[in-house]
Amino acid sequence: MDEEPLEEWAARREAGRPRTGERRAVPLGDSETRGGHVNPQAPRGVTEWDGHQWVPAGVTEDRESALETTGQGTAGDAARVPLPCFSNLPPAPEPWRPTQIFRRPG
Repeated sequence: MDEEPLEEWAARREAGRPRTGERRAVPLGDSETRGGHVNPQAPRGVTEWDGHQWVPAGVTEDRESALETTGQGTAGDAARVPLPCFSNLPPAPEPWRPTQIFRRPG
């Protein structure tokens, strides 16, 4: 089994973690956490990452104002998604050729 160097693992781990000061919106209420698109009129709590945990930072009226406050749904989110690394494609196989020479009779 190939072992990943510690520096590469640490860089990959840090790339997936939130940055200090990053904000997210969480639906308020007693129900379990669901997708942000569920009940868009419900109030949202805004939390901020302080480097160790998510701490409360405020409350918004609905989903739309929460997205404006947190800056979510922007191109910055798409830039954080890691893309898989593709290696070069293998060489193309040789075209099939019959192993015997076929001749028509006559």
